[in-house]
Amino acid sequence: MAIQFELDLKSGVPFYRQIIDRVRSAIATGEVGPGDRLPTVRQLAVDLSINPNTVGRAYTELELTGLVETQMGSGTFVGQREVRRDDVERRRLLDQHCQEFLSRVSTHGFTIDDVLDALSARRKR
Repeated sequence: MAIQFELDLKSGVPFYRQIIDRVRSAIATGEVGPGDRLPTVRQLAVDLSINPNTVGRAYTELELTGLVETQMGSGTFVGQREVRRDDVERRRLLDQHCQEFLSRVSTHGFTIDDVLDALSARRKR
């Protein structure tokens, strides 16, 4: 099964980081497994309308961590290494999502106190 990639243009998170996070998530959830092929750098760059160097940077970082393997002439494939999210990684992801969310709601005039009130009300339900 192919990974579906989408970039959040308003998140403030660099595109290469979003690609890395998406691949890591797909591996962690079992959406893709060892040996599954990722889109080529060129194809993903065209699909996302971004510079191929951005995709190349993401793939290089993924390869350095052992999550993917590039085979010249064949493509980039999910490696054998499992993704385990430690507490530091989980906290980084939570912080990233919170920042994205707060950026979005602030464009609609909401404050952090508005958000906290809404979350508090949801908790009481």
